[in-house]
Order: sequence, then structure tokens, then C-alpha cells
Amino acid sequence: MAAHDETVQWISDRAHPLAVLDPEAPYSDPLPLAGLVGDAQVVALGASSRQAHELAMASSGVIRQLVEELGFRSVALEAADTSGLGLDEYLRTGTGDPRALLSEARPFLRTEEILDTVRWMREFNRSHPDDQVRFAGTVPRPLRKPSGLDALAGIELSMAEDLIEWHERTGDKIVYWGGMVHTAKGDRRTISPSATPTAHRNAGGHLRERFGAGFVSIGLMFQHGRVPYPVPAPPPEFAETVLGDVGLPAYLLDLRGDAPERVRNWLGTPARTRLIGPHFHAETSADNFMAGGSLGEWFDAILHVREVTSARFLP
Repeated sequence: MAAHDETVQWISDRAHPLAVLDPEAPYSDPLPLAGLVGDAQVVALGASSRQAHELAMASSGVIRQLVEELGFRSVALEAADTSGLGLDEYLRTGTGDPRALLSEARPFLRTEEILDTVRWMREFNRSHPDDQVRFAGTVPRPLRKPSGLDALAGIELSMAEDLIEWHERTGDKIVYWGGMVHTAKGDRRTISPSATPTAHRNAGGHLRERFGAGFVSIGLMFQHGRVPYPVPAPPPEFAETVLGDVGLPAYLLDLRGDAPERVRNWLGTPARTRLIGPHFHAETSADNFMAGGSLGEWFDAILHVREVTSARFLP
């Protein structure tokens, strides 16, 4: 059996299939998270595109399970000033209109999927007034730029320090909901395209250094679809090509544990995974990727969806 076929078979045997994600239906597919998460203090949900409906809904489903079943009580929504926007006040007291509050957020956060999650968090708090879930706040301070690190590396360090300080102050278990380029456990990761293609440790790498096995990284990836522009299937050398060859529309895969030698080699070999941002163009699809590490280094688990549709943007 060829290495590719053996890897696809191994994934098929280990993967937890997910129900087909209906774009018009809420996500409610339970996942085997207790064994995956264990005693983790921070669980990162990092998507290759933050504009994909199915990835956002899957993230929302994971958040709900982590809150309801595993006692997570803070959600760090990457790139959102949740306190300044008034979203945390809404969660705690119900004050404000979450749709209007999100309209002031960054464009990729202004989606029905995030709005639905915010509303669910508020309803949870209404039912649990003495045990509420909240948004993790940031620490007001100038950007720290240690000697030898460029500005981007300094940003990654500050993002990690915000979560670490929030955890130390509150004791909460935290869901870190953001982009894969930041949440993966990357000690020397690079991104393309980039005006400054330097390799440096990202936020997930700093969080793994601080929490060890108490930091769990889940990568949310897809093969093709619309986000809202068309995204073709990836080039053969991308990790998503193998992940997409598995005969499942959507699945969760724990990357840890025993595997045949050729699968271990695949998990441990430096990889490219696609990154789909707001300036993506299908004709240059191969130029949009994260590199500098392997799947086994970056992630504890992968949630893969074969075909995605566009997030529902707020008017």
C-alpha cells in the first residue's frame, strides 16, 4: 500500500465522523471532547478561514460542549475588543443589542455565526447566574518587543501573554477562538504571502511553552468551497489534499497516539496548510499557506470539512 493510501486509511479508521453541516441549521453534533481535552486549561480553535460557515458553526459547537460539559468559563475571541464593544457587558447583564454591538467589530467578526454564539452564551448566563461564561479581556499595555524579535513576533507574544494573565487572574479554563496562524503550536512558523516572511514563534507556541499539555490546539481546515469567493482544492503538496481524500464530509481526528511508521512520518514532516484571508485569489491559491512546522507539532487534533460555504455576514 502506498504511503498516501495508508495515511488516508489510518485517518478513516481513527476519525470521528460529523453529521453533514447544514448551512441553514444550528450545529448540534456532539464530539468526543473529554478524552481529547483532558485537563487542559486552554483549548485553541484555529480556523484556516474565519469566513467559512461550517468552520464557524463547528467552533461554536465545540465551545458549547466545553462550556456545558467541561467547565470552561472564558472565551477569548481573537481580534475583538469585547469589553470596548460592550459584548462582555451584554453577556453578564443582557444590556445592549448584540447585533448592533458586533457591527462595530472588525469585518470578519460581523457574522451571524458569531452573533448566534454570543446569544447562546447570554442564554447560558441567564440560566446560570452564579456560574457565568465571559469573554476574556485584554491587558492594556504597550506592545512588548523583546530584543531580537520583529514586530509580528511581538504581537504574537502579547496575544499569548493576555491569555496567560487572564487565566492567572481568574482561574478560568479558556477557549481561544481565532485564526489557525495564531493558535497552532508554532515555534518557527512562517506565513505566505507576507511582506516580511520571517520565521518566529506564534501565540500558540508561547501558550504551549507556558501550559505544556494543558494547552490543546485544534485546527479547523477544509478542502474547497466558497468563503465567500471560490476556493479550489489545494495543490497536491498541501496537507489538506490528504485530509480531503478521506471519504467523509466532515470529521474530527485526534493526531496523538500510535500510528504506522509512514503515518508518523507524514505527521512529523514539515507541512504546508492553506490560509484563506480577505485578499485571497483562486489563481494564486498555492501562494497562501502556513509552513515551518508539521501537523503533529502544530495540532493535537484536526476538524476537517470537505466543502464549505460562506459565512453569513451581518448587513
